[in-house]
Amino acid sequence: MKYSNQTLYLKTMKRKSFLIKLTRILIVFFLLFIWELLTRKGIINSFIYSSPSKIYLTIKKLCIEGNLFSHIFTTLYEVLISFLLGGILGILIAVIFYEYPTFSKIFEPFLVILNALPKVALGPLLIIWVGANYKSIILMAILISIIVSIQSISIGFKSTNTNRIKLLKSFKATDKDILKYVVIPSNYKIIINSCKINIGLCLIGVIMGEFLTSKAGLGYLILYGSQVFNLNLVMSGIIILLIISVMLYKIITTIEKYLDV
Repeated sequence: MKYSNQTLYLKTMKRKSFLIKLTRILIVFFLLFIWELLTRKGIINSFIYSSPSKIYLTIKKLCIEGNLFSHIFTTLYEVLISFLLGGILGILIAVIFYEYPTFSKIFEPFLVILNALPKVALGPLLIIWVGANYKSIILMAILISIIVSIQSISIGFKSTNTNRIKLLKSFKATDKDILKYVVIPSNYKIIINSCKINIGLCLIGVIMGEFLTSKAGLGYLILYGSQVFNLNLVMSGIIILLIISVMLYKIITTIEKYLDV
């Protein structure tokens, strides 16, 4: 009987999850349908607001010409590099702050100030310092994402169960052992959640960087579309960015499920 109840509960939860996903998809298609209908009826100007059909045709044209994939590859490359570098540096700095609390107390106010600073204001400086190339774009993305990563992971490290730490210390465990076997494993969930946030922030940083200095990438494509007043191109770039952001987020959540954290 107990097994039957558990099976029924699991089936109910799966059905509920399926209905939620289906509802989300239907909402998206409904909004696209309304958007297309309003433009076809002339209620809104398709030249200004574009339309799903025009966006589809624009993306199709870019695919045929072969330009789209190079722009997508450029943006993805910059996002992944900045995400990996920012993530690794964020964890390392959080570990240093945990091992040396004095450093944390000294630099914490600076992190708060830097986090409040609009990073786009640093764009001209980054271009001068490292050049008008992909390096300044990657650095921009790292600056946007790394501070949030350091702060969230540091808070997680400080909130680790003290009883488990005391237990290991009673067995003469070193600080390295405590960090390796208690602190980091206890904060896998926080690290993964930080990755979910950072992948989006890196994408934002890369697009901002491409707006400032780039001849390729989706950010450049959107900027070029706005300069020539091709709103179909602008909206196509935005839609592709939305799809990429969803895909990147899904990859992180899949890794989370695989690690079972």
